[in-house]
Amino acid sequence: MRHPTRDGDKVYEVAIYNKDVRSLVKDNQSHILFDDNWADAQVHDVVAKDESQAREMIAERYPPDDGFVIQWVDQAS
Repeated sequence: MRHPTRDGDKVYEVAIYNKDVRSLVKDNQSHILFDDNWADAQVHDVVAKDESQAREMIAERYPPDDGFVIQWVDQAS
């Protein structure tokens, strides 16, 4: 999904997964809070000035302390 951008902002695609869910799913278990689909990377679009800001925005919504890991960030074409 593409979002309108402001001057200087760009759209970034960010792949994120949850390491705790991934570990549990490997052992045929489920996380108490997060769905099993978080074992696989989920791609989200973020509108940001640069890659660093895109990473910060994702980390706010999906905190590393909750097991979320950014797999990659790419500027959308």
